[in-house]
Amino acid sequence: MSQWLALVIAMAAVCAVVLGVVVLRTRKVHEDDDPSETPDVIEYMVMMIGVVYAIVLGLAIAGVWEGRSGAQAEVLAEAQALHEVSARAQVYPVDVRDRIRADVNAYAAFVADKEWPYMKNHGELDPRGNALLDTLRKDVSQYAPTSDLGAQAYQPLVDEVAAVDEARTSRSQSVGATMPGMVWFGLITGALVTVGLIFTLQIRRSPKELLLAGLFSALIAFLLFLIWDLDDPFGGGLAVSADVFRDLVLRR
Repeated sequence: MSQWLALVIAMAAVCAVVLGVVVLRTRKVHEDDDPSETPDVIEYMVMMIGVVYAIVLGLAIAGVWEGRSGAQAEVLAEAQALHEVSARAQVYPVDVRDRIRADVNAYAAFVADKEWPYMKNHGELDPRGNALLDTLRKDVSQYAPTSDLGAQAYQPLVDEVAAVDEARTSRSQSVGATMPGMVWFGLITGALVTVGLIFTLQIRRSPKELLLAGLFSALIAFLLFLIWDLDDPFGGGLAVSADVFRDLVLRR
């Protein structure tokens, strides 16, 4: 059984149980029962639905914002590790140092200028970035230091390249939208229900009521758009920038 079918069955079952209880209770109402003595629960239900939906919206916004912050931290870690590789190579001979720094610059320039648009358009990393990183790893790991200072810098350099690879792998997991379709179904359905309940309050055409209804609907639409935009850390309007590669690596 798929999750969607299970969801539909669960929702239908809950509605059927609630409506069945209400109908049975209505049939057993005594003749002396006075409905006017029972508090009107419509406004209470509308308020509770609004509160529950606000909590769901808040959790969704917090989730996508946390995902974007995590992606930004991964990008910073990748750029910082590249910067450390370039800086620690200072103790190597000139030809080895220049080769390693050329590899670092080639990788950073490719990521900032080529891979970022590729991630936005294709929802994945460009395989050419893996090849550039493999070249950097090869040049770092296959060099045999001939001095004590170079030998001391060798293992930290290898570790920093591994940190670049780890951060790149983490970045690949953050590319594209991550919000499940079932969550979007709940958000959109909840928005329709919440906005639709405005009409149960007998809204009139006074300027104040129309203004409040319009602002409320616009706020819901804005929050849904914000969730949709933040859901893709590298493809939305508030996407994580690649400027950190230019600032830490290419402009040293």
